Amino acid sequence: MRWTQTLIPTLKEDPADAEAVSHKLMVRAGLIRKLSAGTYIYLPLGIKALNKAANIVREEMNRAGAVEILMPALQPPELWERTGRLKTMADIIFQFNDKSGKPCMLGPTHEEIVTFLAANEINSYRQLPINLYQIQTKFRDELRPRSGVIRSKEFLMKDAYSFDADEQGLDKNYQAMYQAYRRIFDRAGLNYVCIEGDSGAMGGNFSQEFMTPSPVGEDIFVQCAKCGYAATLTLVPCGVSHRGAEVTEKSDLGGLCALRGSVANEIKEVVTPGTTTIEAVGQLLKVGPDQMVKTMICTAGDKTIAVLLRGDHELNLSKLSRLLKEPNTNLADEKTIEKVTGGPIGFSGPVGLKSIDIIADYAVMEMSNFVTGANKKDMHLVNTNIDRDFKPDKVADVRLVTDKDFCPKCRGGIQIKNGLEIGHIFKLGTKYSNILGAMYLDEKGVRQPMIMGCYGIGINRIVAALIEGSSDANGIIWSKELAPYRVLIISIKLDDPVIRAKSEQLYKELSSTMGDEVLWDDRDISPGIKFKDADLLGIPVIVTIGKSTVKDNTVDIKLRKDNVKKAVPFEQAAAEIGKLV
Repeated sequence: MRWTQTLIPTLKEDPADAEAVSHKLMVRAGLIRKLSAGTYIYLPLGIKALNKAANIVREEMNRAGAVEILMPALQPPELWERTGRLKTMADIIFQFNDKSGKPCMLGPTHEEIVTFLAANEINSYRQLPINLYQIQTKFRDELRPRSGVIRSKEFLMKDAYSFDADEQGLDKNYQAMYQAYRRIFDRAGLNYVCIEGDSGAMGGNFSQEFMTPSPVGEDIFVQCAKCGYAATLTLVPCGVSHRGAEVTEKSDLGGLCALRGSVANEIKEVVTPGTTTIEAVGQLLKVGPDQMVKTMICTAGDKTIAVLLRGDHELNLSKLSRLLKEPNTNLADEKTIEKVTGGPIGFSGPVGLKSIDIIADYAVMEMSNFVTGANKKDMHLVNTNIDRDFKPDKVADVRLVTDKDFCPKCRGGIQIKNGLEIGHIFKLGTKYSNILGAMYLDEKGVRQPMIMGCYGIGINRIVAALIEGSSDANGIIWSKELAPYRVLIISIKLDDPVIRAKSEQLYKELSSTMGDEVLWDDRDISPGIKFKDADLLGIPVIVTIGKSTVKDNTVDIKLRKDNVKKAVPFEQAAAEIGKLV
């Protein structure tokens, strides 16, 4: 492709609304342009990179035995009502009525639709196993779309769905997808780690996420350098520094005090005007956060509960939701807090709470003589103790892990990192097939629910993740598989007929063997702009033809990844470039 025949509008400056490296460079290099918040136009370079990512995914899915289909983006909400996800995912679903007044929605994902398909088209064990996939546009009404195409309202996704007759079949399909994902991300040139995932609203009993470490990644995961354990932050079990599994739901106060080497002191109310945070109370009373207990009032469906955490720990809503077996678990609003505690927000405590269950985190059970809210405005309690002053109804691990905790596998140190999720694979089981009637007849003629797996990859995110992890101060550094073009020819002084002839000859020779992998910068502009644009675009092999090379009958070949340049005889240039790409 000649540069003058395509659209590559490069920019010198970063866009004002961009923070992520990939967002800045995709705009500056002319890959994308913003249409509105969370929606982007893909320009020629962008669509080439996106298509290459999709083709890698398609090739590896086919290799793994999956079969491609295409499902509508427009979906009927009634299927989502039956699974309950129309309510639990309502905040991200685009919903509207068509001209006849019929409710419609744009699909954020396709579990319901593919299960509907299987329920109507598969009825015998002889048709199983099967793995159906598509590459389709998804729509999610993100409140705060950010980081360019990393979190947008409209994006391209590969989603696959396996249907099996038994758990062994699911395991086999799951492993096939796991290996396919590794091949996909290896081919794309991504630096990634596979971690234990939180299935969340998708459901199922096991999942794994593929993450690329990135400072702009909105997901947080834990990794152990010693044993290799890795999991999403919300899934990591938190160890108990002293008693571990010995902590029970009704721990003995005397035992706990003996453990801490302390005696239960007299509980007292203290005045704490305007101090509604752990930091403010700690400064006023001169105690550390590890000597304080915060009471989080939460709602789980139609039930309200109190959760106790050490002052320096954070609530893990995912753990709490799994513990209560209630997907709709959230922090309570101010009105609810005042109703159940009798006091304003910021002063809640466990002492005196009535008609509400109290769940204490394991770390709280190791504490004595701690500070907590008094359920009164501007009042806290000091020297609070479990069993004497209140009793929790349940003790459980309901907090987020910290970098001071230990690896749950080997007790080694852990690191907490930001990551960008590029893929997620789930063992769904029978959640959707039971609800939507995806049944088959087994060998004995007995109806059984199909056992499902789900496997997603963000195609846009493959492109963005590569740029996040492979760039420098000058621009993008593409991998060979994702680069919009693999070779860029730069011609200096094209008004010189010899330079033009040499450039044309090499361009045609390379195009005859490499097809649409060669870009020729035939613009009539200064060499400085051409070289800066070349580094910005990040095409793997950059070939320069100018007066000095023509004089020596050579070309200069530079590899973008290391900026190493060498002169090659013109007659050998095509062959040498072929070896590099």
